[in-house]
Amino acid sequence: MNSKRFWWVARIGALVLVSVALLAQDPQPVHFRGTINDFTPASVGGPWEMSGTWSLDLNGDSGEANFSAVLTMVRSDLGVTDLNSAKQRSAHTHHMTLIGGTVTPVANGFEVTGPITITANGNFPPPFGIPSTATIDVTGGNTVAFSNIKVTLTGAAVAHFGSQPINGVVRSAK
Repeated sequence: MNSKRFWWVARIGALVLVSVALLAQDPQPVHFRGTINDFTPASVGGPWEMSGTWSLDLNGDSGEANFSAVLTMVRSDLGVTDLNSAKQRSAHTHHMTLIGGTVTPVANGFEVTGPITITANGNFPPPFGIPSTATIDVTGGNTVAFSNIKVTLTGAAVAHFGSQPINGVVRSAK
């Protein structure tokens, strides 16, 4: 009888240990969301104020990720002569999508690179042309593991967005 009780207790103990070990693991986030609020350089007909939301999903252990962003752009006060002119502000929208980007670890985070599709007011191709590529850096510090995003565009998109990174913040990492 004691032998059966021993094995019963041993099995329960092993199950508890395995459960605690699994719960103690710190899984890495795979879904990120955030906001972008930045300005383009004046050299691209601006400066333009850019604001919007973005999301990024890591595709398991595939080494790939999908990114999307929706941005509104409007000329800043420095880019217009009449502050009350909606026409001079030239507000417009962009949708950006990168599917199957390559994920690479970098200091304090990771980087996603690949070709990006960009619309202008829902139209493709955008007036600045195609193709374009993106480098997306998601990084953090010693207190917040994933806190910042930088989207750097190359190719045709540079004519509209400039070559400097577009900065934003990570709002959630799950």
